[in-house]
Amino acid sequence: MRIAVLSRNPKLYSTRRLIDAGAKRGHYMEVIDHTKCYVLIEKGKPGIRYQGKAIEHFDAVIPRIGASVTAYGTAIVRQFEMMKIFSATESQGIVRSRDKLRSLQLLSREGIGIPKTAFADHVREVDDLIEQVGGAPLVIKLLEGTQGIGVILADTHKSAKSIIEAFYNQEINILVQEFIAEANSSDVRAFVVDGRVVGAMIRTGKAGDFRSNLHRGGTARVIHLTQEEEDAAIQSAKALGLRIAGVDMLQSARGPLIIEVNSSPGLKGIETATGLDIAGEIISYIERSAGTSTSRDTIGV
Repeated sequence: MRIAVLSRNPKLYSTRRLIDAGAKRGHYMEVIDHTKCYVLIEKGKPGIRYQGKAIEHFDAVIPRIGASVTAYGTAIVRQFEMMKIFSATESQGIVRSRDKLRSLQLLSREGIGIPKTAFADHVREVDDLIEQVGGAPLVIKLLEGTQGIGVILADTHKSAKSIIEAFYNQEINILVQEFIAEANSSDVRAFVVDGRVVGAMIRTGKAGDFRSNLHRGGTARVIHLTQEEEDAAIQSAKALGLRIAGVDMLQSARGPLIIEVNSSPGLKGIETATGLDIAGEIISYIERSAGTSTSRDTIGV
């Protein structure tokens, strides 16, 4: 098979692992910078050009679309789908996952556990908004934040109100979310591929930081999920239309609570923590799917 990895940096760990895993299985692998592609749109003949040449004859693409280029990156993925080239992650799933509010609404609609969350665009009822998520301490998140950036823990009602009002006055969109104390500054990342969990780790924030992101200095170790946690991860990926996903959850007294579903989850942390060949699982999924399924330009909520 001919498989393209859509990535801006061929030296990134995740990109290299996918290239190596595919080549090891005898596939032709190529890295294509999606930000340097451009599309041609005409009746019945969608096309993509890259470095002055038409992109043709690929059987599948693996999107690794960064948050900063979501709009353009998903446009390129959508064009591949229109060309009937299999996409390991569909464009609509990427769009859903990048909108924190939208993704939580979709998870809630499917009856999946999430932390109590509030969203508003005015400041008149901030006190009530704080109380509706259980009061302080609480977590404030930027809608566009990634890798723990733009996530704030407000310890008191007074500080929470001040922070929320400051964001609203600057017309910055935020989510206000309950703080799950029993999670102990840790969260669980379950890596889902093609409807099953292929690896899981628990991440713990560095001393003094409630955020558990590895990019922020956290640590990770392998974990065996409960059946409830595994089911929640699989259902969450399905709710957002993702066949490849990193599902982040908190372990709470009322069961697993999903905090984010990542459509371009990194491989370094999960492979290092578990010792598993996650890149190989992704290539195997493409082998099973590319020849029997046709990617499509999906339309939905």
